[in-house]
Amino acid sequence: VQLQASGGGLAQAGGSLRLSCATSGFTLDRYALGWFRQAPGKEREGVSCMSADDGTEYYVDSVKGRFTMSGDKPKRTVYLQMNSLKPEDTAVYYCGVGNTILSSLHVAGQYNYWGQGTQVTVSS
Repeated sequence: VQLQASGGGLAQAGGSLRLSCATSGFTLDRYALGWFRQAPGKEREGVSCMSADDGTEYYVDSVKGRFTMSGDKPKRTVYLQMNSLKPEDTAVYYCGVGNTILSSLHVAGQYNYWGQGTQVTVSS
């Protein structure tokens, strides 16, 4: 299993970034996919996740209405469109894949594989 995250960078508050996660080595429809983030001194937090069973989506409250997760199956790539960025969105963002149950979709410990992370920095 390989995950390659990209697209991070520096943005101003109110701006946008789109993260990409190229995947390989597993059957897409059988595993949950998620975007997580980790700020210095904080735990890894589920930002946007999608279940394998029925496509149920999870968004942490702080990004609802601003972030959108999507995917391109032929390209085996998952995206996180981030709009109206805020300084508190600054973190290293990771994509993960795991065989997790619906109630634990947002729990980092339920994910088995991770990309290398991409830094997102939002200036005020």
